Amino acid sequence: MTNWTILGTISGTSADGIDLAVIDTDGLKVSRFGPAETSPYRPEVRHFVLEAASKKGSGRDTWPDLAKSVTADHAAAIRAFLKEHGETPDAVVFHGQTVWHDPAAGETVQLGDPQALADSLLIPVIGEVRLADMEAGGQGAPLVPVYHQALAKTLVGRDREPLCFLNIGGVSNLTYIDGETLLAFDIGPGNAFLDDWVRRHGAGDYDAGGAISAKGTVDSDRLKAALAHPFLKEPGPKSLDRYSFSGEFVEGLNLEDGAATLLAFTVEAIGLAEKLLPKVPGLWLVCGGGRHNPVLMRSLNDKLAGEVVSADGYDIDGDALEAQAMAFLGARLKAGLPTTFPGTTGVKEPVVGGKLYMPKV
Repeated sequence: MTNWTILGTISGTSADGIDLAVIDTDGLKVSRFGPAETSPYRPEVRHFVLEAASKKGSGRDTWPDLAKSVTADHAAAIRAFLKEHGETPDAVVFHGQTVWHDPAAGETVQLGDPQALADSLLIPVIGEVRLADMEAGGQGAPLVPVYHQALAKTLVGRDREPLCFLNIGGVSNLTYIDGETLLAFDIGPGNAFLDDWVRRHGAGDYDAGGAISAKGTVDSDRLKAALAHPFLKEPGPKSLDRYSFSGEFVEGLNLEDGAATLLAFTVEAIGLAEKLLPKVPGLWLVCGGGRHNPVLMRSLNDKLAGEVVSADGYDIDGDALEAQAMAFLGARLKAGLPTTFPGTTGVKEPVVGGKLYMPKV
């Protein structure tokens, strides 16, 4: 099969920056892991992205202008990245910035203009990576499982299965892999509400090293009430928006106790997800920003039956993984291979996602 050099890009629900990563792949395996980095949004763009997401699908009149800003920031980041690293990709995958996701309504919104990006870069761009799945009746998320499966085969080994990739970003989600069995679903809040809580109290942008939550005491009554949310016990496939849940249940607590309770909520929600799996995973590979929080990692090790480790321990770049996955999905589109499956998004049949935009010259 043809091997392509593809640059994947994505910005998560926390909007803390644009992740960029290059891989060489035929859509089945990765032959080279290239450079990767994160480029921040301009502060005002990040502010408006978070504001737009917080409105839960309303305020749509602001989206067209914000989409132009998101596209411009991606174009600048990609140009700088390619110049610095000397890469010449066959295509760029542009996920865009999610500001609304409501699978029950068949709606997902990723701001950005793939055609404008292709015209600006003079490079083919693959965009609209979620839409085909949703049009076919899927949840449109999560998208990364087929890449997790490729990594499990090559970097982890089949002897560790069943295993889970656990991504803890703004929301948390998992991929369960056991041979050819591939299951995935969103779990619940990841870092989003803890980040918001710390930011609102003027204590930084996030709970660095878990130092704040480590000093707090969990409010068990509030935690128990929050864990009654029906989504947490629904079987997968399932997906959610950053604001499908609310962190308001800790309002009135002090900074430390609120942080501790929000962190405990993330851990307990993941514990409930473990009960939804066909078998108990013996290994949890943690990706995303959450793996940098030692308090969170220790709590997960205490809660889950299997070993909980950072994905980096298996030579998997936990920061670059989702951008690499976008590149992998782009290669699968070019190869005509499916990107989502009944067990990952609930779609009836495997779907090839994405749309290719050629530069207009």
